[in-house]
Amino acid sequence: MSAQIIDGKKTAELVRAEWKLRADKLIQSGIKPGLAVIIVGDNPASAIYVKNKVKACSDVGIYSEVHSFGKDAKQSDVLDCIQALNENPNIHGMLVQLPLPPHFENNRVIASIAIEKDVDGFHLYNVGALVTGNTVFPPCTPYGVMTMLDRYAIPIEGRHAVVVGRSNIVGKPMALMLLEQGATVTICTSRTRDLAQFTQSADILVVATGRPRMITAAMVKKGAVVIDVGINRLSDGTLCGDVDFEPVKEIAGFITPVPGGVGPMTITMLLCNTILAAERAQAGIKIR
Repeated sequence: MSAQIIDGKKTAELVRAEWKLRADKLIQSGIKPGLAVIIVGDNPASAIYVKNKVKACSDVGIYSEVHSFGKDAKQSDVLDCIQALNENPNIHGMLVQLPLPPHFENNRVIASIAIEKDVDGFHLYNVGALVTGNTVFPPCTPYGVMTMLDRYAIPIEGRHAVVVGRSNIVGKPMALMLLEQGATVTICTSRTRDLAQFTQSADILVVATGRPRMITAAMVKKGAVVIDVGINRLSDGTLCGDVDFEPVKEIAGFITPVPGGVGPMTITMLLCNTILAAERAQAGIKIR
C-alpha cells in the first residue's frame, strides 16, 4: 500500500486561514502586521522567493516592503537599513534573503536584526533558545515540518528520528525541535559512512541535503514518516527532492512530495511568525 501523502499545500492553506483571523483582529485594533525583506544582489532564485513572500503577505493581510541592494552594495549600507527598520514601529518582522554576496559577513548582518523582529528565526538568540525549547521565532522550514507532523497527528515522543543534513537553517534546528518533542534523534550528513544503517532505523526521516534522490527505497524503514526538505532542478528542468519519491512512497507510511510538500509551509510559517511579532509588539512584550 502506498504511503499517505502529506499535502503541504493544503496544510499551508488551513494554517494561513487560521492566522489570517489573528491578523484581521490586529488590523481591527489599528495594527497592521508589517514585514520588511532585504535582498542583496541579483540571484534569480532569491528574487522568486521574495516575490512569493510578498504575495503571501498580501493574501493574509500583512503589509510588506522590499529593500533591494545591488550585488556590489556596501555591508554598512545594508546594516544602516536594518537599523532603520529596527526602529520602525510599523515593521514587526524583518528578514535578509540569503545567500548574501561573498563580501558580506552573514552572521554580523543577521545579528543586527532586532530579536523581536527576527521572524526568520536565524538570530543567535532564537537559534540558541532552541536548545532550551524557549525560542520565540522558530526557523520557518523546521517549524513547518513540525506543524505538518502535528496536523497529520503523527506521534513524535519516543520515536527514532533521523535528520540527514546539518545546516543551520534546517538540519540542526530540526533535530533540536524533534528532541524537544521527545524523539530520540540521530543527525547524519550526506557524507555519513553507511548512511543506510541509520536511515533504515528511522521512524521519522527528515532529509535536507540538496542531493537529488539520494534516499532510495532500500534505505527506508517500512511504514516510516519521510519528510523531504530538498528541492533540486534536474537537467530537463523538472524538480525533485532528496528522496527517490516513487519507490519510497511504496515503503513509507507517510511522505511529503516535491514540490507541494515542505515548500509551501516555509513561507506560511514566516507569515505566522510575523503576525506573532505584531501581537507581541501590541502587548509590549520585549525579549530583553
